[in-house]
Amino acid sequence: MQQETTNIAKAQGLPLRLRAVLFDMDGVLYNSMPYHASAWHRAMAQFGYDLPEEEVYMHEGRTGTSTVNLVSRREHGVEVSDERVEEIYKVKSNFFNEFPPAEPMPGALSLLRQLKEQGLKILIVTGSGQRSLLDKLNVDYPDIFRRELMVTAFDVKRGKPDPEPYLMGLQKGELHPDECIVVENAPLGVRAAKAAGIFTIAVNTGPLPDEALLSEGADLLFPSMQALSDAWSELSGTLGK
Repeated sequence: MQQETTNIAKAQGLPLRLRAVLFDMDGVLYNSMPYHASAWHRAMAQFGYDLPEEEVYMHEGRTGTSTVNLVSRREHGVEVSDERVEEIYKVKSNFFNEFPPAEPMPGALSLLRQLKEQGLKILIVTGSGQRSLLDKLNVDYPDIFRRELMVTAFDVKRGKPDPEPYLMGLQKGELHPDECIVVENAPLGVRAAKAAGIFTIAVNTGPLPDEALLSEGADLLFPSMQALSDAWSELSGTLGK
């Protein structure tokens, strides 16, 4: 409760004319990051690279190409071909799809329903190209998302932490930075959103310390999507005042 009270206090006086909320997907809408971490670790090991599961959380939000090349440069001093990236990502996707369907994140649906009742636009800005999750959105979150208001790995050349995904989200939503909020769980996602000039709420749904999110510039921090949902009514009442 103390953390939520602190968050409300920090939100007062923000020059926001709230029209929209932009959501990351993995770790925010779905409890899918443990699956991604395992799949990336196994796929990279199959091709002779070392990418520990814990490290995957720090790279969350990058495109597959960026993730593979980051590790390749570190271990071999070179980038790999687009064909090899595609091969690795296909293996990673196969490992990911071996897991049972990722569960919706507790609290996410209740928050989304509040936003929809308030007439706010709801966008997704994700570095994921995992079609199995993208296809699940309208099943688990019916009547919430529209394809024209989604930015995925298929839409951008530079993934998070580059601001391009969130700048594209602003463009698709016909929004100014001070008209929206981002909800992110990843350090690189927070960095990308802040670089795009957007007020950013971090939800620490994974194993990273809070400081990993706060040090990237998160404006507010909640321990879970449920905590954010529970605080939303009071929090949104302070925005723009």
